[in-house]
Amino acid sequence: MEGFLLEYGNLLLRWLHVIAAIAWIGESIYFVMLDLSLRAPKSELSRNAGVAGELWAVHGGGFYHNQKYQTAPAELPQDLHWSFWKAYTTWLSGFALFTLLYLLKPQFYLVNPASPWAWAAGMSGGEAGLLAVAFLVIGYIVYSRMCCLISPTMQRDGILSVAVGVMMVVVAWLTTQIFPGRAAFLITGALMATCMSANVFFWIIPGQRRMVNAMKAGEAPNPLDGKRGKQRSVHNTYFTLPVVFLMLSNHYSFTYTNEYAWIIMSLFIFAGAVIRQYFVLRHVGKNDLKLPVIGIILLALIGWLAAPSPAPTPAPTSAPTTNQPAAAAGQTAAAGTEQVAAAGTDAITIDQVHSIIVARCTECHSAKPTQPGFPSAPAGIMLDTNAETLMHAAQIKQVVASKYMPLANLTKMTDEERAVIAGWNGK
Repeated sequence: MEGFLLEYGNLLLRWLHVIAAIAWIGESIYFVMLDLSLRAPKSELSRNAGVAGELWAVHGGGFYHNQKYQTAPAELPQDLHWSFWKAYTTWLSGFALFTLLYLLKPQFYLVNPASPWAWAAGMSGGEAGLLAVAFLVIGYIVYSRMCCLISPTMQRDGILSVAVGVMMVVVAWLTTQIFPGRAAFLITGALMATCMSANVFFWIIPGQRRMVNAMKAGEAPNPLDGKRGKQRSVHNTYFTLPVVFLMLSNHYSFTYTNEYAWIIMSLFIFAGAVIRQYFVLRHVGKNDLKLPVIGIILLALIGWLAAPSPAPTPAPTSAPTTNQPAAAAGQTAAAGTEQVAAAGTDAITIDQVHSIIVARCTECHSAKPTQPGFPSAPAGIMLDTNAETLMHAAQIKQVVASKYMPLANLTKMTDEERAVIAGWNGK
């Protein structure tokens, strides 16, 4: 029952997170479009009232007239609309999901035994969890300080944009060195999402409140509040598409188990920003076709980097494999490995591969997992039968060859067994 409640909680949190994110991103993209689509008012009455720009639109069978005041309007309504709860709900539900799925099982999902750095490979689950949270906190502090130091009056935003891009490449490299690939992608995306939500919480909304209070008091608002809010809002719009990709990347293991994972992640971040820039410019009447071309080139480069290498041939051996469990399934897998390795890849059959799968994978990937903490098969992938193994052949070969699976090599899959699966033709 406890396992079911965890799964159901996961479902409800994920649903809430997606709903809040759609609402926040949709509203954010809308206001970027609105702000960039404003035109100087034609009416002298509007200009005299302080209207700096307006937009006429038609939608849903009705006509809309949006106006933006550069200075304080004649009066502010009591029911002034604010945009912040969607941002906060997205981050809070996302962090709750991260806690439920990663921080409660850090030894499985956050410890990377294959890390090139010995201290990272030897971390405990608790240490890995603390480090993951530290990435979010310290990452935002570094980002925010860069904004304040490089462009304090919003006059050097171009330089700041380059610096933020460099920062994200460094983060992509660091996370893939320290954490398992899937966690690295998620933590990088979570850092960007944290910066987005923190921009709203620490800069955009407080600045807007000061502006409103000044207007109500009959005082001139501080122009820096508006400029800072605009700066952080612009950053958020360029973070949006990369964050969406990084949140979805856990479904596509070829991205995060690749030896070039940090480069793939960085290219996806830049591709998302470039594609977003194309649509931003469209709002001001510019159709810069080189931007989607650059985005397509970056995506093609990612495809080339992520493409699988030719499968290695298992090395012949007559010695029994080592590091096998005493269970019957493990003994069967060892015997099958020896036979296949001696005969070559042509002899690799689904029965022989499945014997390895049963010994090393079905503790978690089963209709009824036996591994504590897994009430259901991760990602819904069950490998109890030959047919199920065949259904997921390509994914199995990829994650086993990269050593991403088994998680933390919990079931002690040997290099010989990995070579057999890598040399299997998937039939």
